[in-house]
Amino acid sequence: MTAARAPMSRTDLAGLLTEAAQSVSGILTVEYPTPASRSYLHPVLGALSAGPQVVGELNEHLEEFMAAELRPATPAGLFTLASYASALGWLTESLAELTTVVDQICTRVGISTHSQDLAFAASEDGEEEDGFDFAFSALELAAIRTAAEAAGLPPSDYVGVFSQSLLAASRITDACMEISSGLLEDAAYVLDETADRIWTGGEPGGLPTLVRSLLARMEAAE
Repeated sequence: MTAARAPMSRTDLAGLLTEAAQSVSGILTVEYPTPASRSYLHPVLGALSAGPQVVGELNEHLEEFMAAELRPATPAGLFTLASYASALGWLTESLAELTTVVDQICTRVGISTHSQDLAFAASEDGEEEDGFDFAFSALELAAIRTAAEAAGLPPSDYVGVFSQSLLAASRITDACMEISSGLLEDAAYVLDETADRIWTGGEPGGLPTLVRSLLARMEAAE
């Protein structure tokens, strides 16, 4: 007969959430080498290259956690599971949205998204055009024309796809920061020995941070 395993300590549970938070925030620090011909993708390529690996690692750690805990049954274990699973789901969805935007950008400029290396995919040259809807200084205009020429795009098209890329980068940055922050808050909550009412009665204050955030978003969308 196999002896029952002792549940993970609060310190171990908090460590699991803290490590996940660090992995998620680390996505934002990854730099991907981007040639001048694909400079409009530079804002998103770091997260696009690092994100899937982090999702895979978090998924593996979640499976290991489930195996170690034999289906967590303690309040602290269930709280940690809910926090971790919410973070993983949120990150996966955010990266899927980022991938969709990158696909749209690549389609717009006429390059294939089937290559494993989006930064070095082939493109068709375009004729240079002006006609911006933005106000740029002379130096900015010169930089845009130089970057657009290297990318084989009309300047106005370059501004359009670069703007899409910047917006997508801003969204994935916000998501990663919120996920990381939520995990750290939950880690601190798990460590707090006075927080004995961890998700025991369904009270909102006892739910993981990201779960509460997701519920708030759902209510706002209704």
